[in-house]
Amino acid sequence: MSTRTIGAQGEAFAARILEKQGMEILCRNYYTPYGEVDLIARDGSCIAFVEVKARRAGSMTRPAEAVTPRKQGRIAKSAVCYLMEHPEPLQPRFDVFEIVMEKGEPFSVRSYQYIINAYEVTNYESI
Repeated sequence: MSTRTIGAQGEAFAARILEKQGMEILCRNYYTPYGEVDLIARDGSCIAFVEVKARRAGSMTRPAEAVTPRKQGRIAKSAVCYLMEHPEPLQPRFDVFEIVMEKGEPFSVRSYQYIINAYEVTNYESI
């Protein structure tokens, strides 16, 4: 199974979980010249820009560790683009949805964690 297929399945899984938690998915796979935001969701008075990361069980690093400062900056710039196109009176935040998959299975979730305010963006211009 390709990483693109795994990514799409992970994003669909994350979207279902977030909707069950009462969030409204506003956009999936929002593309800009800076990169892509996997999910954009309304959560009460916040608009969440969600990066979905999946790894196999036994991986050397947690999925969230793949959201490097450079990736965070690209997501922040993409968030600015989204908010310019879709003005919202909501407080932006940056979340990460981690998925740990079973080894050797096509797409079988062992565990997941939704990290609210996974990182803060203070100076995305320098990234």
